[in-house]
Amino acid sequence: MSGRDGDDRGAQHKAIERAVSDYYTGKLRAFGATPGGVDWKDAGSQELRFSQLRRVFDGNGGSLIDYGCGYGGLLGFLRNSGWTGRYLGIDLSAAMIEAARAHCANWQDARFLQAAAPDETADYAVASGIFNVRLDVSKEAWHGYMMDVLANMNQNASRGFAFNCLTSYSDHDKMREDLFYAEPLFLFDFCKKNFSRNVALLHDYGLYEFTIIVRKHV
Repeated sequence: MSGRDGDDRGAQHKAIERAVSDYYTGKLRAFGATPGGVDWKDAGSQELRFSQLRRVFDGNGGSLIDYGCGYGGLLGFLRNSGWTGRYLGIDLSAAMIEAARAHCANWQDARFLQAAAPDETADYAVASGIFNVRLDVSKEAWHGYMMDVLANMNQNASRGFAFNCLTSYSDHDKMREDLFYAEPLFLFDFCKKNFSRNVALLHDYGLYEFTIIVRKHV
């Protein structure tokens, strides 16, 4: 990639991040620190997603980076399920980080940061829902953005990472133009070839999405 191409890609990603930040800030203002505030239908489906992502952990320890942490819903879920590790939540929206700090004030060993990428590494990384809402960004540009975020997650997680996406196997009459429906087999193959031999594809938990778990040997 030439310097100019890299600059163009960086500018494109910044524009995507601003649009996504504005979108979720609007959701937070409308619905508060609730599943609706991070654009989920209800608490039940949100926790079902969290339970799939939690499979990346070995036991109840380690450290975690939560990409697109929102108001910190995952942290509460993990603490209530017995996970005791160090937590860093990052989000593009300053309002969302402020809400997370208030919502999670009683949880220990946790930190929240407004950023697109973390300022430290961890044992694990997860991302829930951050690849779904592409707004009016082209599918090609969104795909490139997603690949770069996955590369960053891989770089900053020494033991493994997990993420979810809306599935291209969704019913066509229910698919929306502003959402991104990823190809699960492509991402499984991509993660196997680029990140680790130990990759799981979970597409059996009743939602129009899938979860990929990448585990590494250390």
